[in-house]
Amino acid sequence: MDIFQRDYDLRSVFGVDSTITDFFGKYGLAFVMVASYFGSGSVFIASSAGVRYGYALLWAVVGAVVLGYLGQDMSARLGIFGDSLAGFAREKLGRTGATVLMLALSVGCVAWTLELTAAVGKGIVVLLGLQSVGWQPFAYLTGLAAMVVGILGYDWVERIMTLMMFGLLVAYVVVAGASGPDLVAVARGFVPVAGDVGGMALAVSILGTTALWPNFFLESELVEEKGWTDVSAVSTMRRDLGIGYAVGGLTTIAIVVTAAAVLRPAGYTQLRTFLTPGRALANVLGEWAMAVFLVGTLTAAFNSIIPIMWAPGYMLREALGERYADSRRAFVVIYVVGVALGSLSPLVHQYLGLSVIDMILLFPAYNGVVGLPITILLLFWAVNDDDVMGGHTNGWKLNALNSALILLAVYSAVTAGRTVIDAILSGGL
Repeated sequence: MDIFQRDYDLRSVFGVDSTITDFFGKYGLAFVMVASYFGSGSVFIASSAGVRYGYALLWAVVGAVVLGYLGQDMSARLGIFGDSLAGFAREKLGRTGATVLMLALSVGCVAWTLELTAAVGKGIVVLLGLQSVGWQPFAYLTGLAAMVVGILGYDWVERIMTLMMFGLLVAYVVVAGASGPDLVAVARGFVPVAGDVGGMALAVSILGTTALWPNFFLESELVEEKGWTDVSAVSTMRRDLGIGYAVGGLTTIAIVVTAAAVLRPAGYTQLRTFLTPGRALANVLGEWAMAVFLVGTLTAAFNSIIPIMWAPGYMLREALGERYADSRRAFVVIYVVGVALGSLSPLVHQYLGLSVIDMILLFPAYNGVVGLPITILLLFWAVNDDDVMGGHTNGWKLNALNSALILLAVYSAVTAGRTVIDAILSGGL
């Protein structure tokens, strides 16, 4: 836990009232969890959904938010009443079985980091007009910077990510409202429908990037950092998740609506360049909004790398057992190696033929069809285990909700899994 230490005394830095300090002392963890998925992937996936399918995939956003909330709730209750999720896996599967599973899942974290380093590199090139240099060197530098920040600490992560989330929400809600969307079509978009293969792949991408499975491991580890250690903390934890996922869900919906109402009528049929999602903001607010969009997506993508790659550090330490569970050195080694592998996005581009846009869209989808179902099933097992949860196992209502969402995750994975894997191995979309 020593990597995630925080200093909540803002008065010693800014001299402000204790209200902000009290808020982040009590809440804020959900904003780290939610904002960690709001990298470039979420913006591009949501924009792509609006451009290609109009409002038809809004139901997928709602489903993803609900699944994310319930997954985080299961994870938090596991951490409060029982053990970490990786610790539970070690107890049930043994050290070898748990380690193999955590390594397999960690591949998904590396995949996310590949798309994030590529996105930051591409964004820097576009923002600074360095197309002649190419994005690849900046992808490597992004990984190096993430190593340094992740090792030295991330004391202000909650505040940075909360500010970013509210900034994105305000910008896209303003633009979505000003663009005059068809409200009847918007309402119809919340009704689930079975679409074509491409639509299902995008729905799974939304699911994979919103219900971020590494967060299910982190939440069970980090509830102790918030002082959530007994039944009295459950209501606070759920309020925290409710606030965080409400902001995240509304932001994603606003991005889909903006793309559908601004870009689609303008003739866009797909995201051809890194700048396309920002064009919706620029068309309504002015060209200055493009620079704001680029800076925002760069910040979001970089911020996402650190908590995503913290997850394998916690997961593998717990799986390896007591000798490593509290070792800072083991955490640092796992984190650095993971980020280093995630910095190799230029090689993925070179040898698999995937563009930056391909990586941004496909790697979250990969996590939606592989990591998410496995993690949700493991969580469901854990919160129904009497030995771990004691008298706080799921009731029948929670089991009914969790089961329905597990079926959604598994069905989506089975439906779109082959399409996603084939696209990754065959050079992109």
